[in-house]
Amino acid sequence: MSNRDRADRTAAPGSSLDAARRTRELATAADGDTADLLVVGLGATGAGVALDAAARGLDVVAIDAHDLAFGTSRWSSKLIHGGLRYLAAGQFDVAHESAVERGVLMTRTAPHLVAAQPFVLPLTPLVSRSQASLAWAGFRAGDMLRMAARTPRQVLPVPRRLSSAEARHLAPSVRANGLRGGLLSWDGKVTDDARLVTALARTAAAHGARVLTRVRALSLGSTGARFRDELTGEEGEIRARAVVNATGVWAGGLVDGLRVRPSRGTHLVLRSERLGALPAGLHIPVPGETNRFVLVLPQGDGRTYAGLTDEPVEGAVPDVPEVPETDIGFLLDVLGSVLDVPVRRDEVDGAFAGLRPLLDTSVPGSPDAARTSDISRRHAVLTSADGVVTVVGGKLTTYRRMAQDAVDACGLTSTPSPTAALPLVGAAAPERLRDLPAPARLVRRYGTEAPAVLALAERDPALAEPVLPGHPVTRAELLWAARHEGALDPSDLLDRRTRIGLVPEDRAEALPVAAEILSRATPSDV
Repeated sequence: MSNRDRADRTAAPGSSLDAARRTRELATAADGDTADLLVVGLGATGAGVALDAAARGLDVVAIDAHDLAFGTSRWSSKLIHGGLRYLAAGQFDVAHESAVERGVLMTRTAPHLVAAQPFVLPLTPLVSRSQASLAWAGFRAGDMLRMAARTPRQVLPVPRRLSSAEARHLAPSVRANGLRGGLLSWDGKVTDDARLVTALARTAAAHGARVLTRVRALSLGSTGARFRDELTGEEGEIRARAVVNATGVWAGGLVDGLRVRPSRGTHLVLRSERLGALPAGLHIPVPGETNRFVLVLPQGDGRTYAGLTDEPVEGAVPDVPEVPETDIGFLLDVLGSVLDVPVRRDEVDGAFAGLRPLLDTSVPGSPDAARTSDISRRHAVLTSADGVVTVVGGKLTTYRRMAQDAVDACGLTSTPSPTAALPLVGAAAPERLRDLPAPARLVRRYGTEAPAVLALAERDPALAEPVLPGHPVTRAELLWAARHEGALDPSDLLDRRTRIGLVPEDRAEALPVAAEILSRATPSDV
């Protein structure tokens, strides 16, 4: 076996996260020595901060009260946006930043996880000619953003108009009566947002960061945090020269004086056969809105997502947001405006909601304080009176720039951030990914590690079996997650390392399998 073949059948060196490593590294983090940086929160932004700092040579400890991607980062639309919506709102700097960061992910840091996604906007009788002209102008402007960001059209194709026959081919479930064509556009899509976070955390670990889940920050200060190990109940202190609060919608609970306005984005989970073959996603205009769409996104695993809403959330922020029936009804109504056969409520197999951490700079009680959809998605890096750096706002697409700005604000090093050119675990050039000896589905999820996941099943044929009949995720993928991706319990396996848990019935059926796999997840040289 060549060195390259051997490398293709192992985990990336130093990147494996498991229960034993967590125990060791939590002990060293709490032994009284002072780290350079403590990061609180392991969503996309927090994991990005840990990677940015570790890649600059800093000693990093990163903690989360739950799991990797437990909060907002697993509830996105799975899109890596180029900033078109922000361009329409006149937020040119945010739009350009989004387009640049999309290009970084697609061409350099995560081409195995982020690829081009086509969308069709069907020109139904509900879309006036003036609305269609406005949408087309927007798509052309979005392509200008692509060019300004220097993303090649081979990576992200240009938009074009569709005949009615072409629109029907790409969107066969759309009502044919009155259809006068469509508009084809492209954006970035991540295979799985939680997998992106896992790749970030593991890449940070490979650069020496101590990545610790189930470690809750009880209080923060400029010199560290008081914490509780959620697995044992033991408490202790982690000391650091600087602290970054990257807890998203929960950031205000750790730092005084911060106003975060959560916005709920809800998605439906539908069986893909209900909508038929969808070669492309759909942009469905929301009636009465000029720049708001419901997105239909086929996932390639037998499921299709339809979302999203943008509703303000008042009161305490829950760990896992509930989906109100009003959101489900709204999404079904919009879908019904274009589908040949509307989706019934009993055909919705699941639903999920995420809370966007929007920084509120409006005046309380003023008209602009009413709609979260009007709040800028621009991120902010703030330093509290006691010296804690908080990064908030923004979105999944721009996590890397948010992380860079947060580390810069800490003032720990003059070394520039290298992350714009730093491949994540599993990343490789497209030709290398195409040549890997593994199924394309695994390559899209694991990149260069796909052969190693496949090797588990080759050694034990039982691991090649699907976790659920008709679902593509295999038992080998669960075992890989427990051995290398920091999964500690069945919820980690089913709700974040895979997305089986989005359908409650599937989750219940898969729980015994997940528990059995965890029982055998002992250290391995695979």
